[in-house]
Formats: sequence, C-alpha cells, structure tokens
Amino acid sequence: MPLPPLAVGPEPVSADPPHRTRRPLLTQSWLDLAFLHWVADPADVAPLLPAGTRPDTLDGVTYVGLVAFRMHRVGWFRLPGVPYLGSFPETNVRLYSVDAQGRRGVVFRSLDASRLIPVAVGRVAFRLPYVWSRMRIRKEGATVAYTSERRLPGPRGPRSDLAIRVGERIDAPTRLEHFLTARWGMHSAFFGRALYLPNTHPRWPLHRAELLRCDENLVAAAGLPAPAGAPASVLYSPGVPVRFTRPPRGRSRRR
Repeated sequence: MPLPPLAVGPEPVSADPPHRTRRPLLTQSWLDLAFLHWVADPADVAPLLPAGTRPDTLDGVTYVGLVAFRMHRVGWFRLPGVPYLGSFPETNVRLYSVDAQGRRGVVFRSLDASRLIPVAVGRVAFRLPYVWSRMRIRKEGATVAYTSERRLPGPRGPRSDLAIRVGERIDAPTRLEHFLTARWGMHSAFFGRALYLPNTHPRWPLHRAELLRCDENLVAAAGLPAPAGAPASVLYSPGVPVRFTRPPRGRSRRR
C-alpha cells in the first residue's frame, strides 16, 4: 500500500512546541513517566496508522513506545482538574506518525487506565482505544514499578510489569530522545475522519533510566511484533503539565 505523499517536509524535531497555546480543550499533568522504546520497521507500522498519516522515521527507522505514567487532574477547558476521577495510572502503546502537512504526532494503539469513567469517556467521546485495567505504581527511592492487568473490554490477558531505576538528569538530550518524547500532537480516526489534536507543555525534564524488569505483552496485543531484546531507549521524567487545544480547522481529511 503506497504511503500518502507529504505536501511539505516533516516539521523539525523540536524540544519546544511549534505552535502557540490557544484556549485549552483539556488540561492534565503527566507524572512519573517511564519511556520504553524499541526500533520498529516502518512497513510493520504503516498499516496500523490512520488514513492520511505515515510512519515518522529518524535515520530510516521508526519506533514503538511503551509509556507508563500517572495521569493527574484531568480537566475540561479552564476548569480545575478533577482530583479523583481525573487522576489514575495509565500505560499506553504508541507509534510515531507524520501527516501530509508535516505535523509529527503519536498514534495510540492502546491506552490502559485504572478509572472506568475516563475509559468510557475516552472511548465514546474521542474514539480512543482506552481499556479498563487494574493498575498500580510504586516508588521506593530511585526505583519506580508499574503494573497493569487488563479487565474490560476483553479479552483479558494483556498485562505489563515494569520497573526502572532512575538515573541522572540529562542536560542535553539527543535528537533521538527529543524525537521519542517531544511529540506535539495526536493523530487518530474520529467518525471516519483523520483528526490531529495538538498539545503544548514545557520542555521535558528527562533522566537516564535502567530497566530492571520488563514482563509485558501489551505491544503484541496492540497488533505489533513482540519486542525482541532490550529497548533501544529507556528514559524517565518526573512529568509536565499539558494542554490539549482544539483541532485546527480545515485540516482533517476523509477516509
């Protein structure tokens, strides 16, 4: 299947958002993040992306990410974030995409979360592949552990058990580290249309991390080849506050 042509080249890899913050649609914070990434073949990734997008590559390869973190105080517009229902562990499997306008983004293949109501809202309102899961995050000194076991919708069985040891702060992240973490929008399919939802946040504070344990089958459950070997990149961040803004007008394209 031919990949869609780019009307312009991909926007530069940037540690800072390439667009200005407009009135927020959603506000939230992402905290205690573990970023695990494996190299992926663009040919394996392309069929899993929404129409109008293609795999975003760096030096000829793309990546599949397994990202575990705490969602904190999700809020609508300028309203204060919700303390209980808006705060929960999440683990997502994500891919990297670019559209015909050159906008780099992420595509979520699965999002496991531990609050049922946000899962239902994400599935119904945004058509995102949220799944209700039993989850836990534990911090002991420099060690952070993340567990996830899928509940609904089925089938049950996909799970993850991750642990990292947080290392030193990265003063000058590499281009690859920015490519994997500084993603300023989300591509998805929304009622038959391709949707780009931009976000902004401060520059990531990133740390080196040592992977202590990785027992997971979420990547394979998301329709990708199971990772072979150690991740190409393991990073940690204490987190950032995030704003999602309304989709740009006149940019979506019909399937």
